[in-house]
Amino acid sequence: MDALLPHHDGSALHVSTQTPALGDTVTLRLRVPVGYGPLKAVRVRENPDHEPRWTDARLTGTAAGWDWWQAEVVVENPRHGYRWLLVHEDAAAADGPAAAGAAATSGQGTAAGTTAPAGRSNAGRIEWLNQSGLHSVETLDAEDFALLATPAAPEWLAETVMYQVFPDRFARSSAADSHDKPEWAIAARWDEPVDPVLPGRSKQFYGGDLDGITEHLDHLTDLGVTMLYLTPIFPARSNHRYDASSFVDVDELLGGREALIRLVGEAHARGLKVIGDLTTNHSGDGHEWFQAALGKPDAPEGDFYYFTNDEHTEYVGWLGTPSLPKFNWNSTELRRRFIEGPDSVVAHWLKEPYNFDGWRVDVANMTGRMGAEDLNEEVRQITRRTMEAVNPDTVLLAESTNDAASDLQGDAWHGAMTYPSFTRPVWGWLTEPGDTSHVTADGSIDPEAWFFGQPIGGIPNYSARDFAEMTVRFTASIPWRIRLGNMNPLDTHDTARFRTHAPADNVPLALALSVTLPGVPVVFAGDEFGLSGDDGEMSRTPIPWGTETDPAVAPTLDVYRQLIALRRELPTLSHGGLRWLHVADDALVFVREDADATVLVVVARSPLTVTLPANALGVELAATAASDGAASGHASGGADAASPAFLSGDATLASAAAGLTLSAAARTCAIWILPGVEYPVD
Repeated sequence: MDALLPHHDGSALHVSTQTPALGDTVTLRLRVPVGYGPLKAVRVRENPDHEPRWTDARLTGTAAGWDWWQAEVVVENPRHGYRWLLVHEDAAAADGPAAAGAAATSGQGTAAGTTAPAGRSNAGRIEWLNQSGLHSVETLDAEDFALLATPAAPEWLAETVMYQVFPDRFARSSAADSHDKPEWAIAARWDEPVDPVLPGRSKQFYGGDLDGITEHLDHLTDLGVTMLYLTPIFPARSNHRYDASSFVDVDELLGGREALIRLVGEAHARGLKVIGDLTTNHSGDGHEWFQAALGKPDAPEGDFYYFTNDEHTEYVGWLGTPSLPKFNWNSTELRRRFIEGPDSVVAHWLKEPYNFDGWRVDVANMTGRMGAEDLNEEVRQITRRTMEAVNPDTVLLAESTNDAASDLQGDAWHGAMTYPSFTRPVWGWLTEPGDTSHVTADGSIDPEAWFFGQPIGGIPNYSARDFAEMTVRFTASIPWRIRLGNMNPLDTHDTARFRTHAPADNVPLALALSVTLPGVPVVFAGDEFGLSGDDGEMSRTPIPWGTETDPAVAPTLDVYRQLIALRRELPTLSHGGLRWLHVADDALVFVREDADATVLVVVARSPLTVTLPANALGVELAATAASDGAASGHASGGADAASPAFLSGDATLASAAAGLTLSAAARTCAIWILPGVEYPVD
């Protein structure tokens, strides 16, 4: 039986407010399984001004098999870190639940060993609890829990289900044929395969436009998504438009400004938010600012870029790409035009008549960083201040494809498109080996599997334990509030499609993890049709409109509708806490929980049978014996239990005095909705 461990996270069950101001008093609660210890003391260790401070917690009562401890702290820094200290009474604790659960998974991570070394007494044994789990030795300040006294994201961000659209490949309106084709474009039919070889790789043009998106907004609302994220809509010399030639216009190939106004207006009328995509790291070499500065050192735009010779004819390109000259954010004029104040580019599109609801910033991790210079913090903070002045109900998301924790501390970014905390581990666990070679940009065949640009010999073979460990590792240094704004994509326009390497039966499992774990679920347009693609370019596939009822498509669409509906219907999945209850080689059991509901999630790639302690859920369930003839998906447990709201495969849940028994067949995802967590009120 999996032992239960002390638990705390940043959710409302354990923290009295998500939006404190400096000087506010915040109540913190820790839950400890009854019988754990005994504990001599429980303390909060804060770190204001990087000087530790200690506060004794008090036991406020017991509910549903858990003791609840409480302490009050005063927020003194914009990021106010804290952790819990548990002091055990005597050596008897070494034989109790703590020792048995030493290698089990805690609420945030896997506990370190908790028994005393040979020859050393367990009397006065201590444990530390932070975001990475329970530890027997001191821990890093970076992994402390954190209260943020900075402006919070709009509440709707955590409740968002995002839908990403690459405009050239989504839909052609009836007006698409009237748009003048630029010289750079290589025209393609809608049913023509994507060309992975240069120049087609970036120049192939299918003619999707903004009115085409507007005409298919009913598809988005039927799917249940709540936000439309558009990759760049600015004029450019490529199909991806990350090489903008202007930041104050809309590409006429997409229908121009009026088409954008129509799209955002119609989306808002349906309750959909719309965010755009900015490249603050670089522009295109055809950009009006770059052209004004090229070869003209004395031009007002002369310091906008990193020119490397006095004549301003040589310059730094993003990752050495000449068509993408890198911005130099030392320039005060660049800041004024682009990110600072009501007349900036950032502000322009948030105001009437365009009314964007926020920005996703491309290559945010590299913005302002060049050799010895690091202006990233300044750029992101100025950008967010501008957005707050224009419309505080807007969001700012960063692209940071690897470890993003150092930039995600609440000073600007509300969340990030980042891959190591969800996307890469879900690929490692739920995709399967196969022929994964792909065509490179020069047309050659690369026998090494595509895996997010990492030359590691292909897609790694992860277990469910690896998945959980990576999820904990890459979120341990990110404040809870920011984690709720991080994106959980199975894939994006920059990656291969998940479905390329995953069997159809694993799609519900992966999508269920996206919608039930903390963060923003992301659907890249076409995922719901079961589309595939070998890399970021090949995944930018035209949507096969008219196939929605085809036998090969309809089941996948139905899974997306069901799981997105569940996410929207259960606020607990947006804001509730997270506890891992059981992590095995090929199965995960966890809960998202608050005072209103407990959402129990089982995701199993292989058959699973596990018995959890009776108090594992933190709610009282009527005890009934499991029936041998229980129907698929049946949940025993009397009036307090319920049949699963979503079920892929066969699963049963039975509550008895001995504990909770979960059983699941291979490739099963089951989600039960149970009563909310009970806790004493001090």
